[in-house]
Amino acid sequence: MADLKAVEICAGAGGQALGLELAGFDHALAVELDKNAVATLKENRAGWDVRCGDVADEEIWKPEEFKGVDLLAGGVPCPPFSIAGKQLGATDERDLFAWAVELAGRMQPRALMLENVRGLSMPRFAAYRQHVKDRLRDLGYWSDWRLLHANHFGVPQLRPRFVLVAMRSEEAQWFSFPEGTPTTETVGSTLADLMAAGDWRGAEAWAKGADDIAPTIVGGSKKHGGADLGPTRAKRAWLQLGVDGMGIADAPPTVDRPENFIPKLTTDMVKRLQGWGSSPEYEWKFVGRKTSVYRQVGNAFPPPVARAVGTAIADALNRRGGKRDLREVENEVLHDGLYLALKVAKNFETEADLIKLSGENIDSQTFERRMAALSRDFVIHERDTLLGREYRLGGFKGFTGQQDHDRHARFAEMRSRIS
Repeated sequence: MADLKAVEICAGAGGQALGLELAGFDHALAVELDKNAVATLKENRAGWDVRCGDVADEEIWKPEEFKGVDLLAGGVPCPPFSIAGKQLGATDERDLFAWAVELAGRMQPRALMLENVRGLSMPRFAAYRQHVKDRLRDLGYWSDWRLLHANHFGVPQLRPRFVLVAMRSEEAQWFSFPEGTPTTETVGSTLADLMAAGDWRGAEAWAKGADDIAPTIVGGSKKHGGADLGPTRAKRAWLQLGVDGMGIADAPPTVDRPENFIPKLTTDMVKRLQGWGSSPEYEWKFVGRKTSVYRQVGNAFPPPVARAVGTAIADALNRRGGKRDLREVENEVLHDGLYLALKVAKNFETEADLIKLSGENIDSQTFERRMAALSRDFVIHERDTLLGREYRLGGFKGFTGQQDHDRHARFAEMRSRIS
């Protein structure tokens, strides 16, 4: 395989980094905000150039110095799109997705890979996705989105991730997303040895009862409390697997615990469920206290999934495998018809005209609701006329690198609580 170089933004503790390395990418640079995650990266890969700070701060690094790199990759912050959050999208100070796309324009990598939560695939962000795809096309890139499930790549966890890959058309013809197959591993089979490490007599029976994959492991945010296994619904799912989700244990249960004891997971167990430590090549050391380590693990892109996507990208860049018709490769993702209608319109248009242009059969109430959603991510100009209210599409509200964007002030204010 050719020597491929990657620049990784929002690198976290190295889930994506390790996966990409196993796929054949050497890191030219990794940038991460969290000091403990940076310490973890340096602990495992002392030879890498790892920098700590706001990835959008050019005092930390200068993108043009890495122009033409093989791969620009990143797990940009998830909260702007998370179903569990407010889904603020472009108006969230943590949103760096559109900025990363503009970064590709400046760096001109051969390929771009960005991953995020399933929420970004929902109808709420259809216009946002279309904006990203259109911008990449303007920059000369073919792109596609795919929802990948971690349990299809050997990770015993229900962890869907929405992945964007972009390439120049001549190399994109060689790319296709990895498919994977559902794992036969369960929480019990994956953690049996770790749960028995303290000589707990109930470990074997527990492993047999924990006979399904795990719910999505959430790292949580610095805005909230210590480490636990997620919201109430997730804790109920963990309890069905025989796991107490109300925190993380310091050690596995010991011989003095009754056989019907309901254990908590340790950070080593959570690591295993994320794909770390499943084999020698996935060994990884973490730096920090228990809560920090749990957040580093829980916020990561599982290394086996990153490896699968990275291998598909490396194969395309090295033109391995079969060449494909891009029209057959591309997966159509639902886009927002009203956004497309606004984009096509030359001037202000009425509600009736926009509905007609969109090709959608919707009523006034639905129109107003959809326009309100669009206005979260885009400026929508409105005016009242004799024909009624008219609308015209303005600019994108998201941060794309503007020096005067209010993201800077919000980020500075919230920095100590951003993770």
